[in-house]
Amino acid sequence: MRIAVIGQQDFGKAVLEAFVARGDEVAGVFCAPEKPGAKPDPLRVAALERKLPVFQFASLRSEEAQAAMAGLDAQIGVMAYVLQFAPQEFVNIPRRGTIQYHPSLLPRYRGPSSINWPIIRGDTTTGLSIFRPTDGLDEGPVVLQKQTLIGEDDTLGSVYFDRLFPMGVQALLEAADLVVSGRAVETVQDESQASYEGWCRSAEAQINWHYHVDLVYNLVRGCNPAPGAWTTVAGKRLQIFDARKHRARTFGQVSGKPGEVIAIGEQSILVSAQGGQLEVFKVKPEDGKKVAAAQLCSEAGLGLGTTFGAP
Repeated sequence: MRIAVIGQQDFGKAVLEAFVARGDEVAGVFCAPEKPGAKPDPLRVAALERKLPVFQFASLRSEEAQAAMAGLDAQIGVMAYVLQFAPQEFVNIPRRGTIQYHPSLLPRYRGPSSINWPIIRGDTTTGLSIFRPTDGLDEGPVVLQKQTLIGEDDTLGSVYFDRLFPMGVQALLEAADLVVSGRAVETVQDESQASYEGWCRSAEAQINWHYHVDLVYNLVRGCNPAPGAWTTVAGKRLQIFDARKHRARTFGQVSGKPGEVIAIGEQSILVSAQGGQLEVFKVKPEDGKKVAAAQLCSEAGLGLGTTFGAP
């Protein structure tokens, strides 16, 4: 088939390579302009290496963007990690329209941080959707969906890189085949089941040690590796990455006040929370690099009784 790829970064590159590898013709590639000083977009680099037409428009609403898409005469548009708004005037130009990847089971978790939030909320399943983009946010008819489990110790990184990334590439190939062959069955999203979540950024990633250890741990793993759950110590921000929870079997097993360091081992530290402790392995001080938590205690002079998040 003859396709147009709209996307960016490593996921967009992987999708481009998957279509090329099986012999499809990529008519052209659209990706957002890089910010000044940013690294070259991997999708753009991969497209230029293959001598494919590359378009970088500040807005896909522009007449220039629409003219470029029309000039490609593509059978289908494939959106692979797109943060730019793509209006109907743009996505409807390919002969079979356009499909888009979204890493959640729509209509749940519409929005830009749809992998973080299911983990933070303690969900045990998530997935991906390939859908028809409309002018609403992630609201178009669904072409296909794939589901995956969220393990108790999964992180944002493991869910995305181990499963939703490779599953998403294959799902876009499958969906494109269905659409171009006329075999696709499109399902309108049930608005009564819809939910929208905004960005999971620094403000949402702050740890409250007075919460139950389950909630603290879900936040840490749902923000690992980005944006990185954080607390404060000695007035400075400290991000927490690799961790493990230890739930108390009885109330009497909970020692220390919330956020207090109650044990320091060779590689980890134990921090008290409601209902148990969080064992912390990797941290990143605001002015440093990721290190073992015990190493930070040694270098920064932190000891038993240090309380994270204290005023």
